[in-house]
Amino acid sequence: MYRSHNCGELNASHINKEVTLAGWVQKSRDKGFMNWVDLRDRYGITQLIFDESRSEKIIFELAKTLGREFVIQVKGTVIEREAKNKNIPTGEIEILVTKLNILNAALTPPFTIEDETDGGEDIRMKYRYLDIRRNPVKNNLLFRHKVAMEVRKYLSDLDFCEVETPYLIKSTPEGARDFVVPSRMNEGQFYALPQSPQTFKQLLMVGGMDKYFQIVKCFRDEDLRADRQPEFTQIDCEMAFVEQEDILNVFEGLTRHLLKEIKGIEVDKFPRMTYDYAMKTYGNDKPDIRFGMEFGELNSVAQNKDFPVFNAAELVVGIAVSGAGEYTRKEIDGLIDWVKRPQVGASGMVYVKCNEDGTYKSSVDKFYDQNDIANWAKITGAKAGDMIFVLSGPADKTRTQLSALRMELATRLGLRNPNEFAPLWVVDFPLLEFDEESGRYHAMHHPFTSPKPEDLELIHSNPGKVRANAYDMVLNGNEIGGGSIRIHDKDLQSRMFALLGFTPEQAEDQFGFLMNAFQFGAPPHGGLAFGLDRLVAILGGQETIRDFIAFPKNNSGRDVMIDAPSEIDETQLNELHIKINLK
Repeated sequence: MYRSHNCGELNASHINKEVTLAGWVQKSRDKGFMNWVDLRDRYGITQLIFDESRSEKIIFELAKTLGREFVIQVKGTVIEREAKNKNIPTGEIEILVTKLNILNAALTPPFTIEDETDGGEDIRMKYRYLDIRRNPVKNNLLFRHKVAMEVRKYLSDLDFCEVETPYLIKSTPEGARDFVVPSRMNEGQFYALPQSPQTFKQLLMVGGMDKYFQIVKCFRDEDLRADRQPEFTQIDCEMAFVEQEDILNVFEGLTRHLLKEIKGIEVDKFPRMTYDYAMKTYGNDKPDIRFGMEFGELNSVAQNKDFPVFNAAELVVGIAVSGAGEYTRKEIDGLIDWVKRPQVGASGMVYVKCNEDGTYKSSVDKFYDQNDIANWAKITGAKAGDMIFVLSGPADKTRTQLSALRMELATRLGLRNPNEFAPLWVVDFPLLEFDEESGRYHAMHHPFTSPKPEDLELIHSNPGKVRANAYDMVLNGNEIGGGSIRIHDKDLQSRMFALLGFTPEQAEDQFGFLMNAFQFGAPPHGGLAFGLDRLVAILGGQETIRDFIAFPKNNSGRDVMIDAPSEIDETQLNELHIKINLK
């Protein structure tokens, strides 16, 4: 045995016991006649003591050669520590070492392996295996494991069966770009890595596996950001003989279970709002409802005055910011500059200060009197001491801009408490969205989403008005999962493909296997997929997923640790019948 105990479990009850430990040298303190070494493993830290009067000379001298991150094995006796450390579980004891074995020497690490390190993100990504030794990253990975285990436990207790689906599949034109894999044995042909197991889980429903789940790796070749990776993990689920309400209840239950078991939080309310309401009230389909600042549409009280900017706008909309009436002119000007940034794109912003005496001071006083502004305050819900910020312009664009401002203000005001959780469902999404560039409709979710039964008659006469039998789960302003009731009828699926611009031949070539399966008794079915990376990050109090992934890619999609992607040998290219022309 390399160790009888780990470095986090010994305490006063083990005093006088002989033990064997193994791990990494965290630090050492040489006092000449006495040497202390902190030994670290995944479980904690145990202090070792090498004493000139009590240790063998060869052991005592060898201890002086230990450097940071040396891998060692020690044998010794647990003794009471004179200067106890109440900050760690092993702080009452130390090990009087009788045997020392250096298992592997180590170079000096490029950054300190401590909670507060001196290493920047780039260097830590390059040496990720060292970064994992630090408590923050290690604990994030352990936290992720705990979440995954609770998911498996909850779903298994409800008779869900975990089934693995293929990674080498057929490329499809819908959705993001595929990662493709050339086939050596089938010249000129390619597999694709799955963006989701969508069609396979539907086929499992046809196969009678009425409750399926899988914690599965998925792949999308798209532009990256802090909460997006080219490879990501889904909690993928599907159920047969269900309606939307059944699915919402099951996964609302899963979310309650995770919040209770992982965070110790009971969530009573799980509100539902329509897509239209979310867009009108919050400017996006994943609203953070931990705070207010709901939108107030001001067209009826701000237009037809003498202010041409508002008169020319499709939408005039504002938010009341609690307590912001104390903002200085410098702070207000800073916010105006913030919304004018290219990332937001507003041309300007109007503000109203709600004074404590019930009067108002605005940046457009020359165009509006006190009664006019009082109507703005009424619609936005502003009170004395608040500030109203107003944007105007094209409706969709202006809502998006105000939504960005709302989130920025909430962050600045400390309203986005990571230890507060406010989940909700957003339902009744549009089934289709029209793309002006291609001149055709695209599925807002995917082409297998069923329309609302009551909207079926609109599918040909007014397809843009058809609502999807779809739903997203939102937690703290982040979409953590989404799904839909699926089409299980071949004729309806064929109509959907035609609406999306597929010819019958294209539909057969891409999805003939699925439509054929529908002819052999496909049950009504639906499902949902959670983004595990994002869910774990939010439960862990963060919104950046990278620290909860063992070996993440950077913003360019590169793994700087192993230097991937990389060129491959010409022999391999020839075997794959691939010629590269870099001109």
